[in-house]
Amino acid sequence: MKTLPPYAELLGLSTRRQGDETYWIMPFRNEVIGRPGFLHGGAIAGLLEFAALGTLFEALGEEQDVTVKPINVTVDYMRGGTDHDTFAAATVTRLGKRVANVEAHAWQQDRTKPIAAAHMNLLLKRPT
Repeated sequence: MKTLPPYAELLGLSTRRQGDETYWIMPFRNEVIGRPGFLHGGAIAGLLEFAALGTLFEALGEEQDVTVKPINVTVDYMRGGTDHDTFAAATVTRLGKRVANVEAHAWQQDRTKPIAAAHMNLLLKRPT
């Protein structure tokens, strides 16, 4: 795996591969706390963004020279994240020549009860 950006290191992110899917893991620690005992919304959004972008770059495969810029990012917060590790995984729902759509979900102890979800529309600029 490549070196993670400083923000990912601040969040304490790591990855785990299981089958065909990569999970992003954010441990509960002081750097990600918002109100006492709960995750900060920005930390959750950051986790979702890394999961989405990581999955997109996996889908691009050998095309690692593609520049990716967000067009639109929507995050839905469903419940408060508490003092447990938080997991996220993403799915590329569309991978076109110029635009990609990615959905990411974050959960803690039960994947069927997500704490947040994100939908990202991304502009892809391939070298000419």
